[in-house]
Amino acid sequence: MGLLVMIAGLVLSLGVHLVVTRREFRARLISSYGEGPYKIGFSLISAVGVALTLWGFLSYRATGVIDVWYPPRVMKHIAEALILPSIILVVASYIRGRIYAKLKHPMLVGIKLWATAHLLANGDLGSIILFGSILAWAVIDRISLKHRSDPGGLPIPVGGVRNDVIAIVVGIVVYVAIGALFHPFVLGVPVFGA
Repeated sequence: MGLLVMIAGLVLSLGVHLVVTRREFRARLISSYGEGPYKIGFSLISAVGVALTLWGFLSYRATGVIDVWYPPRVMKHIAEALILPSIILVVASYIRGRIYAKLKHPMLVGIKLWATAHLLANGDLGSIILFGSILAWAVIDRISLKHRSDPGGLPIPVGGVRNDVIAIVVGIVVYVAIGALFHPFVLGVPVFGA
């Protein structure tokens, strides 16, 4: 049951994000309903999808995972090492500096790195579906960005090295918080020292 709920959540959350890649369809929705209702609908559907995904995944883990393969222990250490830069890249997409200017889409690079790290460290069916789906979405979104003719959202000013330093510091704080609090207490999976 948990896997089905998780998959339904992924279909909702990733599906609504795939709508953004179909620029003409997105433009028709905004034209029909208005930008405000479009954004509200997008946010609500995405939030419900994320909640269902998390609830389904936690339910699946609580009832016993279905192992597909058994990653070597070293994969968990590789994953830990990949997660830190992935979080920094996501933060750098909001605190824009030279990292942003160089990569252009650091959030998608960070998400791909994050999903890949989790695929390396987890060999159960639920994790493969969850992180494989997120990785596939990020790849599709990045490819679609290369073909878009519109600029997307409003331009956000890009700063210099100072913003990169801030992004790195915030990324490290978030990394420690996720590893010390979210992972062990919400997911029941210790990260550090495991």
